[in-house]
Amino acid sequence: MQVFKKFCLFAIIGLLMGCRSSVITSDGAVYDSISEINEAAFEAPQSFRVGVLLPLSGNDARYGIGLKQAMLMALDDMNNPNLILQFYDTQSSPQMALNAAQKALKQKAQMIIGPLTGNEVEIISNITKQNNIPVVAFSTNSNVLQNQVYSLGLLVEEQVSRIMNYAIKKGRSKFALLIPDNSTGLTVAKAAVKATTGGPAKIVKIAFYQPDTNDFSEIIKQLSDYDNRSAEINKQKVFLKQQIKQGNLDAKKSLQKLELKDTSKGVDFDAVLIPESGAQLKSAAAMFGYYDVFAPEVKFLGTSVWENTRLNKESTLVGSWYPAMSKTHIAYFNKKYHSLFGEYPQSLYAFAYDAVALCSAIARNNSSNINAAITNEDGFVGISGMFRILPDGKNEHSLDIIEVTSNGDIIIDPAPKKFSTFIPETSLDIAALYYNDFPPQILGKNQKQAEQQIFGKTLGNQYSPSINEFSFPF
Repeated sequence: MQVFKKFCLFAIIGLLMGCRSSVITSDGAVYDSISEINEAAFEAPQSFRVGVLLPLSGNDARYGIGLKQAMLMALDDMNNPNLILQFYDTQSSPQMALNAAQKALKQKAQMIIGPLTGNEVEIISNITKQNNIPVVAFSTNSNVLQNQVYSLGLLVEEQVSRIMNYAIKKGRSKFALLIPDNSTGLTVAKAAVKATTGGPAKIVKIAFYQPDTNDFSEIIKQLSDYDNRSAEINKQKVFLKQQIKQGNLDAKKSLQKLELKDTSKGVDFDAVLIPESGAQLKSAAAMFGYYDVFAPEVKFLGTSVWENTRLNKESTLVGSWYPAMSKTHIAYFNKKYHSLFGEYPQSLYAFAYDAVALCSAIARNNSSNINAAITNEDGFVGISGMFRILPDGKNEHSLDIIEVTSNGDIIIDPAPKKFSTFIPETSLDIAALYYNDFPPQILGKNQKQAEQQIFGKTLGNQYSPSINEFSFPF
């Protein structure tokens, strides 16, 4: 396995160009000049045939074509005549994905790359497992992943784990979550609970919002407990005004200072995770400022989707942290992709490149146990840094921690150079037990319903006590 790992590193960064001796089949259709049918290749004794299931037509064709182009680029770089890619069009449809998988198996594919969506992965998994053919898909829907059905996509769980563990390491211990009321939000919540189970940190509040909203005023008002925080200072202002009427000059000076504040105390959390991007992220950030929630008292945290939004002009978010794929070799990838195809690639396309590099390593080493090769615990060096695929279908990427600054985003904690040993995943049963006495306060959703969805059970108390009442059992 060590030889296998070393070759993968060499194959990805070797950048060999000009050789197109690998055979690419495309299920009877010619998509470009180097995608030609060669049935004789099916009989080549040393060849390693990989069925590639992509949406080359239909609603998702833009992504499918981009993924294919990245794979063709990787194929040139790998310079491996034993690797055969057989392309099949899923037509952006789960049923057509199943048809494509059946054709790939009929044409002796030993491994499947793709498809793109969770629905497509789910529908093909039965026949691929029956035929003992591993799948390395691009879907980030962890619900469809299992042994022999893997993903290279960047999963929400590992992003949440990376950013929260870093924040805990830097002294943050009382977390709030502002999440969409959908499957993504629940995935974030479960991952955040697991990241804090058994340690010194706690999730104290979880606030749900409608996924399509741009109005965060009410939910952040509740999350920040603004009414209670402002009530005390308003009482002080009323008292000082009465004192001024009675001629107290010192009261006038005190009131002038208080007029600059809307609240007299901080919030009961010291970090808030917002897995949002674009206009919604900016709108939420503005509302936190409106309700007197600022850094550095509160550290704002994000996921990799923050990378798609320019945040250096958002004063509330300056100093915030989020995880991102390593930029190890991405400059090369972007430049070459642009030179070949006339456009810059989406971040998703780097996974397609890494998938081909993985297949090339398997082909060169003639691995008899493909699943064991795929799940090599040492991991591999990809175009976006280290990654490894886990036996349960999930994966880990070596992620940078990025800080938002007024001059642009900077790396403050580089992606680790190697993975730690496997750590047993915390079960939701253990997490529920851990949180049973101090469940997080739920906002924007029924408390018991949310607890059932996140923990798999209703917890002991109706809501969390205020942070001033917290007494952690460790």
